[in-house]
Amino acid sequence: MLKDNYLNRLKDLPETVKQFGGLIVLTIFIILSFSVLNIYWGGGDELIRKMKLEEERIAKEKKLNALISKLPSGILVTFDGTDNHKLTDELYEAVCNATKLIPQRAIMAAHFLNYEAYELYTINGNKIDDTFVKWDKDKNKCFAGYTVSGNNVGVNKTAKVSGEVLSFLSTGIDTRVYFIKNF
Repeated sequence: MLKDNYLNRLKDLPETVKQFGGLIVLTIFIILSFSVLNIYWGGGDELIRKMKLEEERIAKEKKLNALISKLPSGILVTFDGTDNHKLTDELYEAVCNATKLIPQRAIMAAHFLNYEAYELYTINGNKIDDTFVKWDKDKNKCFAGYTVSGNNVGVNKTAKVSGEVLSFLSTGIDTRVYFIKNF
């Protein structure tokens, strides 16, 4: 009887109140459904950590791009006695961290002192397997290098060339390694 009494009261409510109540129940059901789904398949803490890392990477990249756009175009060196733009120690480190490219000119110059690397580079069709440009905090110097192999032509040899970066080339858009001292 009590149940019928409540059902009759609900039936007697105005249509707009019934519709509004239905909307509230539907909204609560949707929110609860998504909450349950988020518990099982949501990224949670890992997703937040990844998003923060990506935001930090983007902020760092914007900072480096701003630095690169302020550099003069041309050759940037770390030593006195040239007509090229000399980098301060702080700027040298920043440019090193911003540089990712090692052009063919720098690779060919480094080959002069490593015949095995030159030979592999020539027979494999000028293919570079891996490159790196990194700042060494202990030595306060920038180092760059690359690896060549003959794997793609059936030669089971690999040569790694690395050395100190003495100069960079600033194009106004990016910076590139200009000369690798590998002797």
